[in-house]
Amino acid sequence: MTGNLDHIDWAIIEQLQREARISLSELGRRVNLSPSATTERVRNLEATGVITGYRAEIDLAKVGYPVLAVVRLKYPGNRHEPLRSLLAERREVLECLRTTGDDCYTLKVAATSMEHLETLMDELAGFGGTHTNVVYSQTLPYRGPVAPSARSDDRPVTR
Repeated sequence: MTGNLDHIDWAIIEQLQREARISLSELGRRVNLSPSATTERVRNLEATGVITGYRAEIDLAKVGYPVLAVVRLKYPGNRHEPLRSLLAERREVLECLRTTGDDCYTLKVAATSMEHLETLMDELAGFGGTHTNVVYSQTLPYRGPVAPSARSDDRPVTR
């Protein structure tokens, strides 16, 4: 589908990533479309699976989960269903990515305390070797992609 996205679709996506609760009429104003055309575009993006949902972003510390960690899990074998069952049960696991390389999975985990994190790590260690990194701060929050034509791949990295 991405090959069929035009600049207006990308403008809609960008606005919704910034402010998912924006009204369709305001969204249309921002991308220079009528409210009905905007509604049609958004429904099409949803129907084709480009937009997969909307969610609230939560301050983890304010809801009792001040400890955030990134966990790498090396999972031996190829029976992944027990791990998937645990992931479905443990809402403290916020995200799980299956990856290449030495580790099989990378997880983002929220905990109420270091003791809670230790309990979670003991559970995960039952599936294989783990490496845990506690997060100091979020330097760059998730922001979503930009249109491929708007990428800045050719710019040198400055430090």
